[in-house]
Amino acid sequence: MSRAGTKRSARTTGGDEEARPRLRLPGARAPRPLLRPDTERALTPRQREILDELEALVAKEGLADLTMAEIAARMNCSLRTLYGIAPSKDELVLIVVDRSLHRIGRAAIAGLDGAMSPLDALRAYLRAAHEAVQPTTAAFARDFARVPGATRLVDAHRSYLTAVAQSLLDRAVAEKQIRPVDTAAIAHVLGGLGREFARPEVAEIAAASPKATADAITDVILLGLERA
Repeated sequence: MSRAGTKRSARTTGGDEEARPRLRLPGARAPRPLLRPDTERALTPRQREILDELEALVAKEGLADLTMAEIAARMNCSLRTLYGIAPSKDELVLIVVDRSLHRIGRAAIAGLDGAMSPLDALRAYLRAAHEAVQPTTAAFARDFARVPGATRLVDAHRSYLTAVAQSLLDRAVAEKQIRPVDTAAIAHVLGGLGREFARPEVAEIAAASPKATADAITDVILLGLERA
C-alpha cells in the first residue's frame, strides 16, 4: 500500500486555500513497488497504457491461460513492447497486481487527514483499502495464488495495512476513544479481512462480495471497540 505521511496538496474552497492536517502514522511504511517509479517513468506512454489495461484484464479474467504472445495480441501490441515491461508472464502479473495495490493504497491514505478521529480514519481507510479485493473472482484468486512470489507480494501489502491499522488503534487508545486493548492483535485481524474473504473457498460461500463482507466485519469489530 501507499507510503504514509505523504503531504496533501492544499484545497481551494470558495477562493480560500485550506490545507488539510497531515495524518501521521508512526511505524507504517509502504512496501517498495516492484516497478520502481523511475523505471515506470522510463516506459513509453503506450507501455503505461498497457499496464492500465492489464490491470482491468487481470482482475476480471486473469492471465493463467494466456501466453505472452496471446497477451500481446489482446493488448494489440508487439511482444517486444510487452517484454519491455517484464521479462516473463509471471513477473508481468506481479507488477500489474502490485501496481494496483499501490494505487488503491495511495487513494486510501489520501482520503484521510489528521482532523479525523482515529476510529473514523481507520474505518474510512479500511473501506478504501478493501477495494483491492472488490473485483477479485474465485478463478483469479486461484490463478494468482499459483504465481511464484504472489504470497510474498500480498503479505507485504497486508503488513503495511496492518501497520496503518495498529497506528490508528494506538492513537484511539491514547485519545481514550477506546479502552486499552491489544492493538497489535486487533490490527492483525483487521489487516487480514480482505484477503480472508477473497480466498476462493470463502468467496464462493459468502453471501456478499469480498469487499462488502470485509467492510461489514470491520464495522462489527470497530463498533465493539467503541462500546467496550
